[in-house]
Amino acid sequence: MKSLGLGLIGTGFMGKAHALAFGSAHAVMTDCPEVHLAVLCDTPLNKAETMAQQFGFARATDSWFELVNAPEVDIVSITTPNALHYDMAIAAMEAGKHVYCEKPLALTLEQAMHMRDVARSTKVKTIVGYNYIKNPIFMHACRLIERGEIGEIVHFRGWVDEDYQADPNLEWTWRAKLSDAGLGSLGDLGCHLVSMAYCLVGPIESLVAEMQTVHKERPLPNGEGTAQVENEDVASALVRFSRGIQGSLSTSRSAWGRKNRLAWEVHGTKGMICFDQERMNELHVYRNAGTKSEQGFTKILAGPCHPPYGEFCPAPGHQLGFNDLKVIEASTLLNAIRVDTVAEPDFEQAYQFEKAIHAIAQSARTGNRVHLKDL
Repeated sequence: MKSLGLGLIGTGFMGKAHALAFGSAHAVMTDCPEVHLAVLCDTPLNKAETMAQQFGFARATDSWFELVNAPEVDIVSITTPNALHYDMAIAAMEAGKHVYCEKPLALTLEQAMHMRDVARSTKVKTIVGYNYIKNPIFMHACRLIERGEIGEIVHFRGWVDEDYQADPNLEWTWRAKLSDAGLGSLGDLGCHLVSMAYCLVGPIESLVAEMQTVHKERPLPNGEGTAQVENEDVASALVRFSRGIQGSLSTSRSAWGRKNRLAWEVHGTKGMICFDQERMNELHVYRNAGTKSEQGFTKILAGPCHPPYGEFCPAPGHQLGFNDLKVIEASTLLNAIRVDTVAEPDFEQAYQFEKAIHAIAQSARTGNRVHLKDL
């Protein structure tokens, strides 16, 4: 297959992650198509030109619309602030380009639904940046559950906490504004937890939830007063899954000491499985087999027996990292283009994940249980 041209919009942390991922994908995952870094977009133009040289792109532009219509671009990577995802993704798909969009899809569920519908109608390949579900040890947990290793699933408990908004003296940014960021901790963090819950135990049927804004105002960057924080710092939900089990989801961006505490437990009739993203190469499994004196948790370290770990490293316990998961994610899209399959999670699946976080917000605002089929 011919080399595919990448157009990257945005040069922050996530933009660099995408550039590294596509630059490494063929070397690491040798079955996927080669990629050439064609066009990079940022503003102002001199910044775009500097970052294009740093990342290794052939040329730079300050017009994202020019990028999505450039003939040398086959794939558009969108790593901009949330409010820009919708227009960019729609334009890229209508131009016949495959799209790799960071989460969340859009500010509103209506926008996300339209993005899904356009993806359906144009037949382009799409993928959304839920890279934590690409972790080899997480995929192993899914296989254990599917094989019945912990019996019939009876409960799910998950939480995701960080402290990047814990300090009340942090300056106000676009992340606090509904028209720029949309949801707060739910859009930043909670959607990752939902994506994992869906993969482990299936879709959510209904939920009841609460939200809280811990720091209701923040100082303006210019030092002249404060501005209102318009979205949530904390959210919690009691959920009912379609398979009939119950569970709980909790997220906070104001949890001092937590850096990426994306953790969960799946309880079954024969045992349980535990995971914590801060120790992302470990899985803890409890099986109720044998005598009471012998029962306990088994720690499983990620290794070559958990594909595609072995594509990165030949020995267990040497650890994969965040950017390695991005390489797996990029290769998923590239191979979907090569063999004409779905690149999971595509816009369809991401829309289902994001229905859950918007259902949490709606339940918190109304005080009522929300059934996701009604959204």
